[in-house]
Amino acid sequence: MNRLEKKGQSPRETALIILYQVNQNGAYANLELNKVLNRGDWNGQDRAFITELVYGCTRMQGTLDYILGLFIKKPLGTIPPWILLILRLGTYQIMFLNKVPDRAGVNESVNLAKKYGHAGTVKFVNGVLRTISREKENIVFPSLDQDVVGHISALYSHPQWLVRRWLDQFGQEETISLCALNNKSPQVTVRTNTLKISRDQLLERLTREGVAARPGRFAPESVILEGVLSLASLPSFQEGLFQVQDEGSMMVAHVLGPQPGSQVIDGCAAPGGKTTHGAQLMQNQGMIKAFDIYPHKLALINESCRRLGIDIVETFQGDAADLPSLFHEWADFVLVDAPCSGLGVLRRRPDSRWKKEEKDIEELAGLQKKIISGAAKTLRPGGVLVYSTCTMTPEENEAVVRWFLAQHPDFLLEPLDGLASFDLGEAEKEQAASGMFQLLPHVHGTDGLFMARMRRRERG
Repeated sequence: MNRLEKKGQSPRETALIILYQVNQNGAYANLELNKVLNRGDWNGQDRAFITELVYGCTRMQGTLDYILGLFIKKPLGTIPPWILLILRLGTYQIMFLNKVPDRAGVNESVNLAKKYGHAGTVKFVNGVLRTISREKENIVFPSLDQDVVGHISALYSHPQWLVRRWLDQFGQEETISLCALNNKSPQVTVRTNTLKISRDQLLERLTREGVAARPGRFAPESVILEGVLSLASLPSFQEGLFQVQDEGSMMVAHVLGPQPGSQVIDGCAAPGGKTTHGAQLMQNQGMIKAFDIYPHKLALINESCRRLGIDIVETFQGDAADLPSLFHEWADFVLVDAPCSGLGVLRRRPDSRWKKEEKDIEELAGLQKKIISGAAKTLRPGGVLVYSTCTMTPEENEAVVRWFLAQHPDFLLEPLDGLASFDLGEAEKEQAASGMFQLLPHVHGTDGLFMARMRRRERG
């Protein structure tokens, strides 16, 4: 049994092991955290502490490394991975966790260094963290006036390439707001399963289960929860009365607007939130063919359908860029929720900001063009195609739509009438009328989602 498999670790050691899996083995922070917490017998306080350490160290990695760089002469990349992670854990506790005494953060980090390092690294960790604890009030970040990119990157913990991009796109004030928001825990939003219960009834049920819940701002099915540690343990979840889904994501199915009895293709369906929402709007009448290239993700869709009581979804393993000829012009509605850079969901995927590179955007745009062109072949004349992403880059959003329309003159944008009843301002309503709509986390409080609705012209 190796060190990654031992049980009985302290919360700090457990957080360290999760961070190692994320940083060294490419695991996703949210998935690895859930896996570890679900198989461990943790009390509520320990679960919350492990979660805080994992997400906090991951979100604030840029800031932590900036601080460490002030007190360590050699490049951080030359430090053994376990020791660097221990230093980040200790620095995070010293700088951001007021309820944790500095001495506890230092001493526990030293104990971890004894287990995961040697005498030299123990002395190194002890010296660095004690110095940071002593000097933390004197730490100086780059000046906003003299180094805008450096200031925002170091203080708000985002890679410099992303800060530059957002400064060009949004300006200084909005970039700071966006980066600051990405360092906060996202609210937990669920979608009422209207096939089984109304939103008002769900709110009453959740209250009886001891959960603080309130209606969301936009989608009529949305409910915001507070203080829930384990949704899967709620009887209302087990009975399929709701599905976890961001409110912005719920808007996509309303933009698509499938009618009961419709034939629908979901080209990039996993994990199934938009697929099952579409089935709800169809009142579980009609057919949805849901495609994804990964079998294990299709299993997630099938499980959600079973729990929610949906039986009109059929899953297929396949590439949306090359869907079977069997479905040529078969669908009344096609949804392309394309793989993307994911820059609109950095609150939920805190490790993503460190795994992305700017060159990925251009590569993804090429893939998105192939996918939307392939999926469009399954749409009948007169049918509706919706393209969506969870990012905010014009290259992956408006530019892909413009390219597609230029290549496919039988398609045209049409207003997002599915948002007509939503709580939108005048500028937002005008944007929705154009056929394309961008949600921004720091403006709307949702994930950063893009959506565009197009209709294929009738022939003749």
